[in-house]
Amino acid sequence: TRETMQLTKLVEDGAVVASLDATERGPVIRELLESLALAGRIDDSSVQPLHNAVMKRERKGSTGFGHGVAVPHAKTDKVSEICIAVGLSTDGVEFNALDRQPVFAFFLLLSPQGEPELHLDAMETVFGRLSDEGFRRFLRQSDNIEDVMTLISESDASSSG
Repeated sequence: TRETMQLTKLVEDGAVVASLDATERGPVIRELLESLALAGRIDDSSVQPLHNAVMKRERKGSTGFGHGVAVPHAKTDKVSEICIAVGLSTDGVEFNALDRQPVFAFFLLLSPQGEPELHLDAMETVFGRLSDEGFRRFLRQSDNIEDVMTLISESDASSSG
C-alpha cells in the first residue's frame, strides 16, 4: 500500500491564515499566496504568476467542492516540493462552489510541475480529510494557527492507522 501522506509535513504553518481579510475568490487566493511568500516557501515574484495559474484552474471548474471547503491548486515550476497554505474565513466566501454555499476553509495546494503522482496523492490526502465531517467542523471552529495545526496533526495520526 502507498504511504499515507502526512499533511503536517505539507502545510506550511507560517502560511496558516486563521482569519482571512479577503472576501472574494481572487483576493483569497492572493492572500494565501502572499502568506506562502512571507513564510519563505515561494518567491515574492511568484505570487502574481501563481495567482494567474490558480485562477486559470478555477475557471475550468471551481475547486469549492461543497460543505464549505475549497482546494484551489496549481502545478508549477515555482516550487520544488508540495506546499499548502490554509485559510479560514469567519463569514465565508462566495467561491462558485458546487453546492452554491459559501466557503469557510481553503487549502491552497502548490505542487512541482513534473510530479503528477505526488500532486494526486496530495490532493487525495487533502480531499480525504476535508470529506470528514468532524474535521470540517473542527476546522471551522479553529480561530488560531495552533488550533489548525493541532487538528491537522491529530488527523494525520488517525488516518495513518
